[in-house]
Amino acid sequence: MRTVRRTQCVAMLLAAGFALTACVPGDSTPAGTVIVNARVIDGSGGPSRDVNVRIEGDRIVAVGDFEPSSGDTVLDAEGLVLAPGFIDVHSHHDSRLFELPEALAAVNQGITTIVAGQDGGHQYPLGEFFAQLEASPAAVNVASYAGFGTFREEVMGEDHQRHATPNEVAEMAALLRTELEAGALGLSSGLEYDPGSFSATEEVVELARVAASHGGTYISHIRSEDRYFWEAIEEIIRIGREADLPVQVTHTKLAMNRWWGQAERLLTRLDEARASGVEITADIYPYRAWSTSFTWFTTVFPDRDLDRRDGAEYILTDLMSPDDVLLPDFLPEPAYNGLTLAEIAEVRGSDAETTLMDLLKADTEMGGESSMIGFAMDEPDIEAIMAWPHTVICSDGGLAGSHPRGFGAFTRFLGRYVRERNVVSLEEGIRKMTSLSAEHLRITDRGAIREGYYADLVLFDPETVIDRSTYEDPQVPSAGIEKVWVNGEVVFDGGETTGNRPGRVIRR
Repeated sequence: MRTVRRTQCVAMLLAAGFALTACVPGDSTPAGTVIVNARVIDGSGGPSRDVNVRIEGDRIVAVGDFEPSSGDTVLDAEGLVLAPGFIDVHSHHDSRLFELPEALAAVNQGITTIVAGQDGGHQYPLGEFFAQLEASPAAVNVASYAGFGTFREEVMGEDHQRHATPNEVAEMAALLRTELEAGALGLSSGLEYDPGSFSATEEVVELARVAASHGGTYISHIRSEDRYFWEAIEEIIRIGREADLPVQVTHTKLAMNRWWGQAERLLTRLDEARASGVEITADIYPYRAWSTSFTWFTTVFPDRDLDRRDGAEYILTDLMSPDDVLLPDFLPEPAYNGLTLAEIAEVRGSDAETTLMDLLKADTEMGGESSMIGFAMDEPDIEAIMAWPHTVICSDGGLAGSHPRGFGAFTRFLGRYVRERNVVSLEEGIRKMTSLSAEHLRITDRGAIREGYYADLVLFDPETVIDRSTYEDPQVPSAGIEKVWVNGEVVFDGGETTGNRPGRVIRR
């Protein structure tokens, strides 16, 4: 890949005896950056084009067959793919962003915009978070939802293990209006987690109506991704219908072996909902495993009673096997870090059910800060959901997390599912990471290579792009991503961050 100034081009041609007009078109266009010899996939889903792309400042100003101007920096892409910057519609990369503003985890995989405020929790109050980002920018753009769980905590405090009263719902609605006015994209929920798990559907509907009145959308970690999955799908459809706003099932999965093979049943139901007028969509990350706090298992035990052996038996029979539960960081006993539940049970000389109950009690006593990774999804289901026309790609990852998705979700999708598995075409795959994501989020001027759009761009090799992060080593940068621009500035180049921090706050 070669970068030269247009003035250098002039000098080289004059030295070779060429006429000056062969290099300079004679206009007075301001100097910019022109990317030539790229295979441009513009995010629309249409076929690639061999065209030039011109950047001036933070915008794309020309796409087509044109000559660079005098003083331009010319980048020869040497046949690599140039795509819009990837939009991570469900991200936790905002955590520690002020500590790690170069955001290597995100930019190494081509992400230029992260969408925070997921699973019902957000940086509160949002106006202060956005002001801090504007005073101390990161390498990536940041948008955010406002979290239903955050509002429940603010209004109900520790007394949240019940339905909210009408007055409490009104208080939550007032807080949501403030966050929407600060620029929140809409409302998020994590109804499988406390404190949202104790809510009535009617509470969510009322707040979703507030989001709708401000032009916002609703994204949800639904109330159950396993035992009560189908009921949870009906709940989000109901919320979309009654609140009359777009709804998205986030990190969509069939996370219970009893449901494996039923992706088509799910997609048929979502298509039926869309046909009935509910604008429902989905996002997905390209892994068999999910990750959350280890104490999440507590919610599966009857009455949350960790002495109920039938709860442990249910988890390890119907949800996943002991070999499929990985503990990357078990705080009560660090010697167990990186072991599966089956391996820990063997070390302890106990059965898996007893081991699970004992470990949960120990972690709960220490504040429940340990994490777990559960291998609970089936590849054919992942691919079917991924290919659905209304599904986009997300990471659900962080800047320094224990799941490889934080560093590799988008490159894994491109390498494994697009190139190797042919789940969708490269053009459609890029659309699922760019313009379709922007459409779901109602973000304008990003997600496409188009004149007037912000210059968020990714240059990559479609033959080599792949994730390299693993469950054993989850923070390894990807291969095949050559350059990443955010608002016209290069933030990742040749495998390293550049130190530039041109990220912007994106408000609804």
